[in-house]
Amino acid sequence: MKELTFGTLIAVFEEVFGRGLFWAMVAFAALITLAYLFVLFRDRAVSWKKFLWAQLSMPFGAIAAVLFVQKMTNSGFVDLGGPIDIIVLLAVAVAGAIGLAILVYTLQSLLGKGTREA
Repeated sequence: MKELTFGTLIAVFEEVFGRGLFWAMVAFAALITLAYLFVLFRDRAVSWKKFLWAQLSMPFGAIAAVLFVQKMTNSGFVDLGGPIDIIVLLAVAVAGAIGLAILVYTLQSLLGKGTREA
């Protein structure tokens, strides 16, 4: 593999997670992103109380993402082989943290009591 293309990344992710699970995760992420944008446009302001709860959920998202990827790849922390493995592990953790924060904020806004506080 001499160059890294978008198609190559898709193929790698399909191989790691399986075609069905990978595309289900992509669809779920797209749905949550659209719902998040809907909430932001609907409320026209960020609720700092909801934002705080979303931030407090971030460590759980980071841990869950790392454990999920390790389960899917049948690996563990002892299998980390070098600096790039640490960088990928941190990137997975950051993505999981941000993803859960967006999910928590969106769910709070959609399932809340209907109050749109600023």
